[in-house]
Amino acid sequence: MNDIQTPRLVLRPFTLDDAAFIVELLHEPGWKQFIGDRGVRDLESARGYIQRALLDAYAKQGFGLLAVTAREDGTPLGMCGLLQREGLADVDIGFALLSRYEGQGFAHEAAAATLVYARDVVGIRRVVAITAVNNHRSAKLLQRLGMTYEQTIHLQQDAEPLHLYAIDLIPATANPAPL
Repeated sequence: MNDIQTPRLVLRPFTLDDAAFIVELLHEPGWKQFIGDRGVRDLESARGYIQRALLDAYAKQGFGLLAVTAREDGTPLGMCGLLQREGLADVDIGFALLSRYEGQGFAHEAAAATLVYARDVVGIRRVVAITAVNNHRSAKLLQRLGMTYEQTIHLQQDAEPLHLYAIDLIPATANPAPL
């Protein structure tokens, strides 16, 4: 997988060396509230999560969630990327930031670049996103990205209802404007 670069960010594949960052991110109150507890409690379980949830996806699908880092100094800010989630027919975009980096446009910048990557590199024509019904900040971001609400769904592994958003990606040759 290639890195994705934006003016302020580098999105790069995770490595097992990111375990301490994963522990921190997955213990954020927003992660636990809107994404859920993944059972990551220490560096060992974080390495297991990185292997199962991230590295295995890179090997199987050729894409996955990437570490969102500051271009200037490599500081990890969050994650963003593409997932082939069980229960969804289309590829899903997901994102999460450490709370101290929220509200600065990083999630939008990372997600917009990920959608361009999905279209231009991976060749995906349609991307969906799911969000908790009460996650209004994520819903607003998805709408700013050009995604539209389609329906409320229930994934097998999630008891709570989720809002499904989607965007049809037009090939770059047909629409040279950035997302």
